[in-house]
Amino acid sequence: MVRITTADYEPTKELVEEALELLRLAAKTGKVKRGTNETTKALERGIAKLAYIADNTDPVEVVLHIPLLSRDRKIPYIVVPDKKQLGEASGLVNVSAAAVAIIDPGEAASMLESVIKKIEALRASGGGSS
Repeated sequence: MVRITTADYEPTKELVEEALELLRLAAKTGKVKRGTNETTKALERGIAKLAYIADNTDPVEVVLHIPLLSRDRKIPYIVVPDKKQLGEASGLVNVSAAAVAIIDPGEAASMLESVIKKIEALRASGGGSS
């Protein structure tokens, strides 16, 4: 069960893996914002294409606003299990990240579309599972 209580769906393990692979490619060939503050700014400005939130953020309250802001701005988001895994996927070495946003997917544009469609389908069905 996802700890991010403001999330309106729970992603599958397969979707999380695909989204992390997307983030790795986007970090290498495009542009990403790392950290809660930078992710929040990208969402507020409407420049984020996809937001990531680490479920094991402590205290969890620092990221609870991200799903709400994402829905308000109509920008998809995904909750991933581990902030260390999220940091590494975004190109940080030995640094964890509570939140990350893809600004420009670079060579991962088609992968981004695929992940967003899967997220939208899960949200529409009102569920998902780990």
